[in-house]
Amino acid sequence: MPVAETAAPSPDDRLDLVFHALADRTRRALLLRLAEGEAMVTALAAPFDMSLPAVSKHLRVLERAGLVERTVEGRVHRCAFGPAPLGEVEQWLDQTRAFWEDRLAGLADYVESGADQQMRGEDER
Repeated sequence: MPVAETAAPSPDDRLDLVFHALADRTRRALLLRLAEGEAMVTALAAPFDMSLPAVSKHLRVLERAGLVERTVEGRVHRCAFGPAPLGEVEQWLDQTRAFWEDRLAGLADYVESGADQQMRGEDER
């Protein structure tokens, strides 16, 4: 029986996966640790008050988001930080930031013009 190919996730789907992965403090802590260098799953799990399977579930969420790359050598599972998806997040944040900065600048101009008009009205009295 042929295996069905899965379609690559859309950019929006990839962002959803990354934001979901980053929404949990345990997963963020795992990423901070992996930013220092690759580590075995058992070493990653050590600081947490949870079972190894629970940590593995967190790592799978990070893997699905592309933030963690796992290699298996026999029974040893090593994880490394995969920062590429953060570039997509940064791009999205830049676009969103530009949008809101434009909106806020327009609001500031509007408020200032209203204050100027109000001050001119008071001067005429």
